[in-house]
Amino acid sequence: MKSDPAPAGRTTAPGSGGDRPGPTPRGGGKLSRGRAGSAGGQHHGGRLTYAVLIVVTVIALFPLFWTAVAASRNNTRLAETPPPFWFGGNLFKNLETAWTDANMGLALLNTTIVAGSIAAGTVLFGTIAGFAFAKLRFRFRNLLLMLTIGTMMVPPQLSVVPLFMAIAELEWTNQLQAVILPTLVSAFGVFFMRQYLLEALPTELIEAARVDGASSLRVLWHVVFPAARPAMAVLGMLTFVMAWNDFFWPIIALNQQNPTVQVALTGLGRGYVPDQSVIMAGALLGTLPLLLVLTVFGKQIVGGIMQGAVKG
Repeated sequence: MKSDPAPAGRTTAPGSGGDRPGPTPRGGGKLSRGRAGSAGGQHHGGRLTYAVLIVVTVIALFPLFWTAVAASRNNTRLAETPPPFWFGGNLFKNLETAWTDANMGLALLNTTIVAGSIAAGTVLFGTIAGFAFAKLRFRFRNLLLMLTIGTMMVPPQLSVVPLFMAIAELEWTNQLQAVILPTLVSAFGVFFMRQYLLEALPTELIEAARVDGASSLRVLWHVVFPAARPAMAVLGMLTFVMAWNDFFWPIIALNQQNPTVQVALTGLGRGYVPDQSVIMAGALLGTLPLLLVLTVFGKQIVGGIMQGAVKG
């Protein structure tokens, strides 16, 4: 009595009733390794990719490099042709001059308070308002959202006169709250968080928390804030940098006795012949805190962005 032939790709071992795998098809192992490498491995760019990245990096870092070089020279050397492209010996002298003449210590403290307060307020209120516009149902929701977005199209110069009249009436001129409060909430922050929470926060998760008896405040603290953490980190960093570099409104509301960094730097450019090396030294002092923040928190922010992208 003949037995059924073994299935294709399988061979029967002599003296045993079980089957064992047959020979691997030609090229199958290499194909599997190739797929595994492309699915879970690390991709490497070619020489052209690295060349482009190097060029872009050099172009991006050149202004900072030139600022440091100019801050280490003197005004006479900067006026020569060709200009210097390497460091001199006056860096610490110019930094000391800029620190003293521009009252940079107070300016850095004020700017840290202003930028930190604006960033915290924008993240907090933007997340709450963005959650309301994204997930809550209430009357005139779309109309209020359109009005909020519409404020982004109004030039800030139009609000300078009434805003200055308001802070003068409140006797807030030359005080930090005059710079903090008008920008404590931004339409961009509300719209940014609303768009993120539409996709990153499932409605079922909020409903489950409601079923468990969670109040609105508890839902916000234990559900919304953890889900919005990556976007909050990005919004906070963007707002902090924008507030740190803001010049237009602080130069109107403050003066040299209680300045921010950008207001203090204007005091270095005065005189018949401004000392460009001292101005560059002051600009370097105003830039170093931002570089420190990006160095310390940059990895966490990028990790939060990637975490939000994977969850979304």
